[in-house]
Amino acid sequence: MTGKYPIHTGMQHTVLYGGEARGLPLTEKLLPEYLNQFGYSSHIAGKWHLGHYKKIYTPMYRGFKSHVGYWTGHHDYYDHTAVENPSWGLDIRRGLDVAYDLHGKYTTDIITEEAIRVIKNHHDEQTANRTMGPLFLYVAHAAVHSGNPYNPLPAPDSIVSKMNHIDDFNRRKYAAMLSKLDESVGTIVNQLHRNNMLQDSLIVFSTDNGGPAAGFNLNAASNWPLRGVKNTLWEGGVRGAGMLWYPHLKHKARVAEQRMQITDWLPTLLGSFGVSVENSTKIDGFNIWDSLSENNLSPRTSILHNIDEIWEMGSITIGDFKVIKGASPYQGKWDGWYGPSGRNYEYNVTEVMNSLSGIAIKELGIMPNESEIIDLRKEATLTCRFENKKNACNSIKEPCLYNIKNDPCELNNLAKDFPDILRDLLDKMENINKTALPPGNKPIDPRADPRYWSNTWTDFGDFISSY
Repeated sequence: MTGKYPIHTGMQHTVLYGGEARGLPLTEKLLPEYLNQFGYSSHIAGKWHLGHYKKIYTPMYRGFKSHVGYWTGHHDYYDHTAVENPSWGLDIRRGLDVAYDLHGKYTTDIITEEAIRVIKNHHDEQTANRTMGPLFLYVAHAAVHSGNPYNPLPAPDSIVSKMNHIDDFNRRKYAAMLSKLDESVGTIVNQLHRNNMLQDSLIVFSTDNGGPAAGFNLNAASNWPLRGVKNTLWEGGVRGAGMLWYPHLKHKARVAEQRMQITDWLPTLLGSFGVSVENSTKIDGFNIWDSLSENNLSPRTSILHNIDEIWEMGSITIGDFKVIKGASPYQGKWDGWYGPSGRNYEYNVTEVMNSLSGIAIKELGIMPNESEIIDLRKEATLTCRFENKKNACNSIKEPCLYNIKNDPCELNNLAKDFPDILRDLLDKMENINKTALPPGNKPIDPRADPRYWSNTWTDFGDFISSY
């Protein structure tokens, strides 16, 4: 949303809790606010999690015209309550209003239906008013994030029952949650096509972090063969799956090798229609639109994964090398490699081509053929040779160094082989940290307790005079 690293917004330490009297600083200009300057109509369906203790921190005050979704970091997919310290409260909104009428409706379906409503309304308004600008739709799914502890992997029974070929029951439920996410993507793409918008749509699909694997956060994701889990700085925690789809790309149907970090989306999306971020705004992201469209080298040569001085951990990749130092908050407990790979089945290309998205793309005449899809899948599949694992490293005790290009699974610590490279990366990370803002975390405010606000998570700061 900002094009900035967390250390430059004060959001670098842990997550934002519903009971904190803070949010993403109001001094930051967000992606929808940039886009609105150029005639876009911006809408959000789903998760916000950038602050709500006062309404000015919520989506409707930060560039979005509409929002149906939730404000905290997670909630139950059916009752829409969020279990967080200090209490448990309802968290489902339509704009600023609590959407009581959505009780019992599956969150993934709610987000999908809101996205469809926005697309239809925008098409109708654009048809009636030819001067209507383009649409920015931010679809922030809950899936496949854990729900509340009493039901961490919520999925419709009818979908779970179709996953009986998966032995592990938690993996079965996870697959059902992901199946509903797949269905949502197809439904949205299909609606864009039906409204004659798909041929001019730029679609980004991206994870926000690595998966919570092997029971982490009561979830059943898999980052195999990458190391670590969500909330660690290993590749399994920081490397995400992503896709860019746009019919007018000059080099389509390929696995992009360009280096990219999530901060790059803001300047890259602006760059897709020839706009640059104003010079007065200091951001960390790069515009790599031309690199992606024309398959050129990315201007990004390094990635700061994060620096957290409270947890005494940090990691940076420069060129082919990555350094990681300090412990995750779990003191090494989640620093391993967690499966299963989930690839022990025959890939059904026919189902892909006959999916809602596949049908829409075929009708546009730009669907890759079966062999191209198989080749792309093979090219995108990461493999590592675990028999070559050597030079183990405990990042709690000493910094670890990896050639992340040749060793993406972080199997072979090279700190002793390349001490000069290790020192250079540590020095550069230290210099970047000199530009960091202090972490903005605040203690949980007992006045945020949902029990005081009709059992809902709310903008409690707007109702307390001392704020």
